[in-house]
Amino acid sequence: MKRLFLSFSCAAIALSFLAVSAVAQPQADETSNDSAKGSINGRVVDQNGQPLANAMVSVRGYGNTQRGGTAATDREGNFKVDGLDPFAYIVTATLPTYIATPRDPDATPLGFFRVGDTTRIELMKGGVITGSVKRANGDPVVSVTVRAYMIRDNKGQPPRYGIPMRARQTDDRGVYRIYGLVPGSYIVSAGGLGNVNGYSIDQYGSDVPTYAPSSPRDAATEVSVGSGEELANVDIRYREELGHTVSGVASSAVATDQPNGFNLTLTSTLNGTSQANYTFFQPPQARGFAFSGVPDGEYDVVAQQYSPAGGWIVSEPRHIQVRGADITGLELIAKALASIAGSIMLEESKLPECAGKRRPLLSETVIGPWHNEKTVPKDQPPFLYGMGGPTVPDKDGSFVLRNLAPAQYRFNVRPLAKYWYLKSITWPSGTAAASPKSPAPDRPRDAARNWTNIRTSERWTGLTVTFAEGAGSMRGQIDPGEGKKSSGRVFVYLSPAEPDKAEDIVRYFVSLAAEDGSFALTNLPPGRYWVTGAAAGDSDSNMMSKLRLPDETELRAKLRRDGEAAKLQIEFKPCQNVSDYHLGFK
Repeated sequence: MKRLFLSFSCAAIALSFLAVSAVAQPQADETSNDSAKGSINGRVVDQNGQPLANAMVSVRGYGNTQRGGTAATDREGNFKVDGLDPFAYIVTATLPTYIATPRDPDATPLGFFRVGDTTRIELMKGGVITGSVKRANGDPVVSVTVRAYMIRDNKGQPPRYGIPMRARQTDDRGVYRIYGLVPGSYIVSAGGLGNVNGYSIDQYGSDVPTYAPSSPRDAATEVSVGSGEELANVDIRYREELGHTVSGVASSAVATDQPNGFNLTLTSTLNGTSQANYTFFQPPQARGFAFSGVPDGEYDVVAQQYSPAGGWIVSEPRHIQVRGADITGLELIAKALASIAGSIMLEESKLPECAGKRRPLLSETVIGPWHNEKTVPKDQPPFLYGMGGPTVPDKDGSFVLRNLAPAQYRFNVRPLAKYWYLKSITWPSGTAAASPKSPAPDRPRDAARNWTNIRTSERWTGLTVTFAEGAGSMRGQIDPGEGKKSSGRVFVYLSPAEPDKAEDIVRYFVSLAAEDGSFALTNLPPGRYWVTGAAAGDSDSNMMSKLRLPDETELRAKLRRDGEAAKLQIEFKPCQNVSDYHLGFK
């Protein structure tokens, strides 16, 4: 029987995008179309750049667990995984007590690699929270599960796709030690039901969780831990209070040949924000589910079921309030999530300067759905939006984005081939899309410039991603002025200088300059661009994504105005490489 617990699987997927701290080496002049097997190699280091030996490196293909391989690092932290087919790969590394250094999406815009790439993976020491759990009389509470829930990361931001949690049991002294924590703020609890499979018996499972130091959730003390930091004496005085039961039955509106049972998720909310997840497995043919040890509070309950053939089916969130009594008789009916089918089109150039350049390999092209976080209903559990991950097209260029929760979506895609650029993302004429300015009925809908509204169980078809040959590239240097050094992070922007391209979102680009002032912009459509520089604020992150949000019309307009005022313009001819551009910036 295959049991899938979504709160863990989504966290693993999300972390896989964080593990690589630097992209592959700069692209060489690509004039081949090599489809032979190859390797991905690199080095694993700590946050100080020191090599990490015996780290386990995993190279895994998008959407295909059969592709890839593993390797252990040597004394110098080096690794190499051979025998890889041309494909888009995720590269991660693990080492006890270490965690992945969060990837800066501005410094590392791509989170995947191809055959022949050389990577640098950075790990950092995880934090530690330790303490004891004792009863009111001072006796140790033995073998009780203690959980640390992340509330905010080290930048003060709440987790995006669920509540990261790590757990350990106390020893015979009532002492616990939770290690490998991502830097951030946590709440710590002992006892209560959480993350069990429906068969386990927990002697503390019927108790209300006791939060450090000795309180219910709304009075819990938050603790902060940094990389490599050990926070001791986070002690808990166990309250030994019985909780309530939340029970019901989950069923499906979709017929399956081999029912796998249901994963139930009970998410507690406080002031409208998700705080902690409890999970339960309802086996096939079971009469229902029952969460025990539930304290008073507000919760959202969701049922999920996975089928290898059809993907995830999910119920609508059921909001409940527990107030001094059990809640019984809940009925949750899971329905299919939405999907989008589409294809990739390649437009070749007939220009002699582009002859013989490497074509994009479809197997190396990743298409990702991104939902509009501003319009997500408050009662929608965050983990639902980690279910619909990126995908790779088949040999004919067809792809399907599955497991999409109801939301507004846009689409991220970028060719890895140096001389190709993203030309457009379109729906067939007549397709409904969310847009403040709807295009004429006889024109294809621009899926790059507009949000696409997706509802439960919808099956959309006809999304077309078009790549064109002729891309240019630009490498340069920030010049702070004679005798001066550049201070802080600097973004370099390109915005279209041609008036008829002003609304073409895929013609806006940004690069974060390195510490030495160097920067690079690739896969640029031919044409004229304004060049501007801007200091990066402390809260600025993932600016390339922000730059292409359908709602950021004023940001793009400001870049064009700034470019016109500065009168810094550059023109890219088809397949032209500019390698020595200097941008003055104080």
